Amino acid sequence: MKMMKMMKMMVVLVLSGVLWVSADLLHEDIHIIGCSDSGGEDMYGVDGEEVWYADFKHNKGVDAQPPFVDHGTFPGFYEQAVANQEICKQNLKNARKALKEFPLEKDRPSSHMIYTRDDMEPGEKNSLICHVAGFYPAPVEISWTKNEENVTEGSSTNVPFVNKDGTFNQFSTLEFTPQLGDIYGCTVKHLALDQPQTKFYDVQQTQPSIGPAVFCGVGLTIGLLGVAAGTFFLIKGNECS
Repeated sequence: MKMMKMMKMMVVLVLSGVLWVSADLLHEDIHIIGCSDSGGEDMYGVDGEEVWYADFKHNKGVDAQPPFVDHGTFPGFYEQAVANQEICKQNLKNARKALKEFPLEKDRPSSHMIYTRDDMEPGEKNSLICHVAGFYPAPVEISWTKNEENVTEGSSTNVPFVNKDGTFNQFSTLEFTPQLGDIYGCTVKHLALDQPQTKFYDVQQTQPSIGPAVFCGVGLTIGLLGVAAGTFFLIKGNECS
């Protein structure tokens, strides 16, 4: 089943992994190129963490590395990503013609969580994180609400990151200042879901953040939600141990 899934995914995604050796360490990098009728993806990662991706909506490349590391440079990467999309779409067109519109395999998200980055304190700036994992194909559509009103300001969503079994992870963050009584919602839409899924975060005086537990359990075992999030999870996970 996993092999069949990977074969199907290769029709719309081009994956390349390269092993290279430094003085005493073995590293693995990955380049993902994906396209569909409605969008595309071009992403580079190293050791399971996102380093750079193309933001086709805003016509630019995004350095996904956190501010506390030495940043690399990516000259010409976005222009090449645009060219890759044209090749990918042509390959997808040819594959559909050859395979007579092959049936699309779909996996529901196996995990959908919402939690704060830091321990919640009313009136103190914080971030909500909505993490969705185990879905196929990519991407999911993630949206936020505050007290049943749609919220877009202060929100951002990363590009999907592929797992070893062919499913994907994706997360969205929302910068917010919690006030008692506010209720935030993270809604996920996906092809495999009959209806959208929503998780809620209720701002309460006594409500602890579940972030540390997620950092321990998820950060140490996955640690691949982009360079910023992955490195952050790993640091928090090490603190827990």
